[in-house]
Amino acid sequence: MPVLTDDLGFLLSRASGLVVRGTNAALAADGLRVRQYSVLVLACDARGGVSQRDLARILGLDPSQIVQLVDELTASGLLERRSSPADRRTKLIVATEKGRMAREEAAGHAAAALRESLHALSAAERETLRVLLRRVVLAP
Repeated sequence: MPVLTDDLGFLLSRASGLVVRGTNAALAADGLRVRQYSVLVLACDARGGVSQRDLARILGLDPSQIVQLVDELTASGLLERRSSPADRRTKLIVATEKGRMAREEAAGHAAAALRESLHALSAAERETLRVLLRRVVLAP
C-alpha cells in the first residue's frame, strides 16, 4: 500500500501550503497576502501596465478573483486602473509609486519567508527545485 508522503501531488500541495502560510505571515507586516503580492509584483514589472485578463492567466486565477485583488490593492493606493491606449475598453493595472515602494519592502519579507520554508534544502537544491517547477508551470 502506498504511503501518502510518497505521492507527488500530496507533497507539492503540502509544500505549497507551507510556503504560502509562511509567506502570508511574513507579508502581514506589509498589509499583504501572497496573491495580492503576486499581483503587485506583476503590475510593477509591467512597464505600461498589465490587463486583468493577463493577470488571471498568469496567476491561474478566475477573473473575478483578480477583480477583487485589484480592488483591494487599488483601495490601498498601491495600484490604479488606466485605460489602454490601444483599446479604451481594456483597463490596465499599473503600480503607483506607493505600490513600487511597498513591493520593494515586501520582497525582502517574502524572500526571507521562502528561505525559512525551504531551510531543509541547500542553495543548489532550491535552485534545482525552482528550475523543475518552472518547467512544469511553463510547459505548453
